[in-house]
Amino acid sequence: MGNFAINHMTTAKVSFAELLCIAQSCGCSGVELRNDLECDLLDGLDPQLAAEMVRSKGLQIYALAEVKAFNHMTAQTVADTEKLAKFSQSCGCEAIALIPANDGSRTDAVTRKKDLRFALKELLPVLDHYNILGFVEPLGFASASLRSKREVVEAIEETGASERFKLVHDTFHHILAGEPEYYPAHTGMVHISGVTDAEVSVAQMKDNHRVLVNSDDRLQNTAQLAALAKGGYVGPVSMEAFAPEVHNFLNPVEYLRDSFQFISSGLAARVA
Repeated sequence: MGNFAINHMTTAKVSFAELLCIAQSCGCSGVELRNDLECDLLDGLDPQLAAEMVRSKGLQIYALAEVKAFNHMTAQTVADTEKLAKFSQSCGCEAIALIPANDGSRTDAVTRKKDLRFALKELLPVLDHYNILGFVEPLGFASASLRSKREVVEAIEETGASERFKLVHDTFHHILAGEPEYYPAHTGMVHISGVTDAEVSVAQMKDNHRVLVNSDDRLQNTAQLAALAKGGYVGPVSMEAFAPEVHNFLNPVEYLRDSFQFISSGLAARVA
């Protein structure tokens, strides 16, 4: 499993063009883009021109993030999904990210499951129309309205839309949620990041603790990736680091290469 990608959050301060250069220099296969950074998606470039830039670097755009609070369905949610799906199609991207609400509301099991199934049924026609995948990412935070990968898989199967909706397995959120199961057959994207702060407890871990993966990693990234690989997952593995110190790297290529090499070596030892 060496199909590495870079989520733009990891290099949040660089432009779209710079992100592509960094990904190419690191030997990545693609990138993920976001609509929650200070810069505009594609830096305001025409989507077809941007798609050509991506192809010229030998890369692809794996996903556009994100539709926020997708499981708290409103007319605006549908509109946001349609807008992002249309944009995704126009720039040659294959998927959009669907992120659950993380405000501590509607977290009881009955409401949670009902909300999820309703959202999937409402969004399925939009994704079908644009031939775009929906990447559903459970969040491990206690305040999240959707933490369980099992609940997502069950809802996808009940909806009969396993070809349209896929899981995001995030190694950080996997640890926070404390859910041991892996679902490689349902997984469309893997997000990796490391936590190296020895003082913070798992319950205290937040996005700003998420750095690049190295030998001090507490999230067992290589073990998680090995479990996914042994289960048949062969898709992209995208670095998604939120820590400000990572965003401030003057030479991110050097640090990213080292991290990817560390992961590759550790993974090779586990799956040999």
